[in-house]
Amino acid sequence: MKMSQSQARSDWADEVVDKYADMVYRIAFTQMKNKADADDIFQEVFLKLCKSEAAFETDEHVKAWLITVTINSCRKFYSSVWNKRIEPLTEDFAYEEKYPDFEIVPAVQSLPQKYREVVHLFYFEDMKVAQIAEILKSTAGTVKSQLSRARSLLRGKLEGGDCNV
Repeated sequence: MKMSQSQARSDWADEVVDKYADMVYRIAFTQMKNKADADDIFQEVFLKLCKSEAAFETDEHVKAWLITVTINSCRKFYSSVWNKRIEPLTEDFAYEEKYPDFEIVPAVQSLPQKYREVVHLFYFEDMKVAQIAEILKSTAGTVKSQLSRARSLLRGKLEGGDCNV
């Protein structure tokens, strides 16, 4: 029995969701700071994937696309009129399973968005500076600078000091 093209695309999308769901959700949660908004971003990202007609060359291409769409969806949410009129909720997500250094996650979430993005991609997703720069449409120097500033802020937060940007 021959599989239709739409069925093959659906099966491929299911495989992508199985493989990258945790990564997309972690990024969304780190950026959004609460489960409800992270769930919305997660759903939006995979809906865009299903609707997309992009031809992905490799798994790395799919991963980069998902990261880019996740970050852009979070940025879009933050710039929306709706977001400017609500009080954000904060809650912890079960990072303990994947990250034994869970106590750092709230500190990372308290960073400004541009620093949260680079820290999450560099440390939690094990991406190289060049990959991060490409995804964020930035330069490697900017990413390195943001990582350095983020480390400094985190150091201050974790040592109990007050660090402001």
